[in-house]
Amino acid sequence: MVNTDAHGPNPGVPPASDPVPPAAAPGPASVPEPAGLVLAPIRAARFDVDGAALAARTSPPYDIIDEAERARLWASDEHNVVRLILPGDDYPAAAATLRDWLASGVLRRDERPAVYICEEEQDGHVQRGLIGAVALADPAAGIILPHENTMAGPVADRLALTQATEANLEPIFLLYAGGGQTSRLVATVVTTTPTVETTTDDGVTHRLWLVDDPATLDTVAADLLPRRAVIADGHHRYATYRQYQAQRHAAGDGPGPWDFGLAFLVDATVSGPRVHAIHRSIGALPLAEAVRRASAAFTVHPLTAPPTASGATADGDWLLAELAAAGRHGPAFVLTDGAASHLLIAPDPALLARSLPADRSEAFRRLDVTIAHLALIVDVWGLPDTVDVVDYHHDVPAAIAAASASGGTALLLNPTPVEDVTAVAQAGERMPRKSTLFTPKPRTGLLLRPLVS
Repeated sequence: MVNTDAHGPNPGVPPASDPVPPAAAPGPASVPEPAGLVLAPIRAARFDVDGAALAARTSPPYDIIDEAERARLWASDEHNVVRLILPGDDYPAAAATLRDWLASGVLRRDERPAVYICEEEQDGHVQRGLIGAVALADPAAGIILPHENTMAGPVADRLALTQATEANLEPIFLLYAGGGQTSRLVATVVTTTPTVETTTDDGVTHRLWLVDDPATLDTVAADLLPRRAVIADGHHRYATYRQYQAQRHAAGDGPGPWDFGLAFLVDATVSGPRVHAIHRSIGALPLAEAVRRASAAFTVHPLTAPPTASGATADGDWLLAELAAAGRHGPAFVLTDGAASHLLIAPDPALLARSLPADRSEAFRRLDVTIAHLALIVDVWGLPDTVDVVDYHHDVPAAIAAASASGGTALLLNPTPVEDVTAVAQAGERMPRKSTLFTPKPRTGLLLRPLVS
């Protein structure tokens, strides 16, 4: 980390509001490039409540909130953070609301810059990480690695919101392989009483601790610097961070807080996330036709619910069990419409040879999600891999409901292991969109990062 104080440069601690990443002097119209993985302390803005009152002001990340949930959150509390992150097209209104909450004390900024240890606990699973401001880097630098492509629309939306509010309102979610001094520090701190604790309506208990001791921050900085991180969630927000940074430098503003973005950095090797699949539905393809075409290139087995199943195929648990068992031996998929179900295994090697690009890494080519899109959807089914043809669902019942309602087919997948996500990212490649769901996600509203003093 970098700081300039009254006694001159100190490479250990950044300043309170305008951290500058360590980098060589940038060329004309360029932006700073950090020397490694840098997580700077921040003076976060936090709601001045705790417990249930705090939970009522938080929300899930913006991109998993539908209109009904947005309306519910908006009505539930006059200070719910959804009023900032999803203001419709009225970005100036979100900016005015943020200024009002800061001025009135609804949100209060911590006096000293800190890195925040965050623990999330759900159903016995515990995820721990650090929240701070990560120094932005070009993916080509190999410091912060994306694994999915982005779309222009969401980036334009988040950029307009950032320009209006001059704030990072939600953290991106980063994974790294640690096991070093930072992880040991986290393990020690979480044995103490948290500064903040709340349980949200999704059953996740969130706890925060502030770490602002300069020597401790120096230790964290030294441990993280040689490492690299993979974006688990927040690709569009990270792209927004970098576009906003480029705009500020192009405007002549020079180094500043826009060279960093709010991030939740989790050691995936010690206390990482759960990994879930994101399932697909294809409304224009009836199940019988999907199975007929697939049988020419896959081994297809009809599936029958066991007597111990709850009865409704839409519950999906038994289908996921069948899928997981088959997936231990290679690529596997389930096709279902809610009434009938089929297991696809053992894709024809000739299919894989012609449908998977030879110039891509083995890590990319072996992914189930790659085979699902390039081999099954595009080659075998002959469908365009576009968002108007392929829809995405975070759980089996939603995928089956969509297929049933449209007379189409739900395509169920196994989760992509974290190590496979990392391998693709480290190869400098991107997975098909909506490949993996990591949970629990960082809760929006626990910490905000204003970019102005």
